[in-house]
Amino acid sequence: MATRTIESMKDRIVTILVAPLMSCSARLPVYTLLIAACIPDREVFGFLGLQGLTMFAIRARHPPRHGDGLGVQEDPAQRAHPMLILELPPYKRPLVRVVAQHMWDRAAVPSSRRTVILGINILLWFLATYPRSAAVEQDFVQQREAVATAAAAGTLTAAEQEAQLQALNQELDGERLRSSFAGRVGRLIEPLIRPLGFDWKIGIGLVSSFCCAEVFVSTMSVVYNVGGMEESDEGEAGLARVLQAQTRDDGTPVYTPVTGLTLMVFYVIALQCISTIAVVRRETNSWRWAIFQWAYMAVLAWLLAFATTRGLGLRRPCVACGFVVRGASCDSGKPLSAKQSREAFG
Repeated sequence: MATRTIESMKDRIVTILVAPLMSCSARLPVYTLLIAACIPDREVFGFLGLQGLTMFAIRARHPPRHGDGLGVQEDPAQRAHPMLILELPPYKRPLVRVVAQHMWDRAAVPSSRRTVILGINILLWFLATYPRSAAVEQDFVQQREAVATAAAAGTLTAAEQEAQLQALNQELDGERLRSSFAGRVGRLIEPLIRPLGFDWKIGIGLVSSFCCAEVFVSTMSVVYNVGGMEESDEGEAGLARVLQAQTRDDGTPVYTPVTGLTLMVFYVIALQCISTIAVVRRETNSWRWAIFQWAYMAVLAWLLAFATTRGLGLRRPCVACGFVVRGASCDSGKPLSAKQSREAFG
């Protein structure tokens, strides 16, 4: 919305299109989970944590300057720069009523944006909830009845009954998501994301996180039947351990360091935010620019992720920890030497 102060419509559109490339705190939960699950917890040069160094590298990236790399700006030396004139009001003691009104005007979401955001959220909820299989629902009902019967017979304590019912509910949520429209879309887009090293379960996370990037974490907890993400700080650590245990049909791990870095690169670029799309539609008064922005950022994210997985895939994974090195092993459990660090990071 700050682009309203830009007089040139061309400059304004360019600014709107490149602004989402700036870093966003909503991606931090995704980075935290992927680093915990994919990056080995060890030291580089004997004093730098590899996981912290990875987070620093992701967060330290610099967004492009205004219009750089898009080929839409003329040579600045040949352009006339508009004059900036600010009229400063006289300083007076602020009134509570005026301050409150200004706060409301700045913070309130316009009704048109609320309608778009609400509509897309309802659509995503529907895709992640339906359809439901009557056979699956009946099967879980029978399992709950069996647990209740065992508890009534005295073979299960109250705590054991509650734990089993909670596990059944988590399994049911995961089964519902896997058989939902979102799950089917995840399988549908699997051929597109397979070159990146992603499977259909990661595809479900990508589709569900369209509303907001951090939804990827909760979606993965549902897909893999991991509860307690919101109730305790151990939930994300437990999910990271579950991700580390996932394997493909050939027995190779799914969440390797290369997969984690590739997925983080994808989230760095991809536009996974309903609010941004709604604002772009509102400010440009057209769905054309909103769709174009989402599409070009998705394509750019795929290309950079593909370059990441191909570039790192040329090197051999360590047989001990799975990290990318040129040698056969990096002596997992010991700090990386300077030579090993150069080999790992090129």
